[in-house]
Amino acid sequence: MKRTFLIPLLTSLFYIGFGQANDTVAIKQLLEKESATWRAGDIKGHADCWHIQPYSKVLASTDDGHFFDIPPERMIDPSPNSMGKGGSAVNSNYKMNIHGNDAWVSHNEESTSKDGKKTYSYEIRILEKIEGEWKLVAESIHIYKPK
Repeated sequence: MKRTFLIPLLTSLFYIGFGQANDTVAIKQLLEKESATWRAGDIKGHADCWHIQPYSKVLASTDDGHFFDIPPERMIDPSPNSMGKGGSAVNSNYKMNIHGNDAWVSHNEESTSKDGKKTYSYEIRILEKIEGEWKLVAESIHIYKPK
């Protein structure tokens, strides 16, 4: 009797853990794609990372204290001069909470412009699994100057 109960329990825990590991990898890949497509000016690729919901929100603060509430639609239909300036980004220090088809992620980002200037940010991202694929639905970005 105990084995009959224990085997399905252990099997389901294995699949839950394995599934969450796959989700973690997929989410990291999505966030890195979102950063790269923004810098490359790839509007379609960037838009593909997002799924705008009625409750979507994009907030940003700068290192000099300014705050912006950016219309989420700009993530899928950006103004012509806002993206595509080149450079690269490296995300690190990921922390995630994945619960079913919803996830939140925090991470650090170090961006390097094509002229070598570095920008540092703390980012919080909200994601949902839409038709089997992770998509961003909201984010909060806080730029800072390292000490």
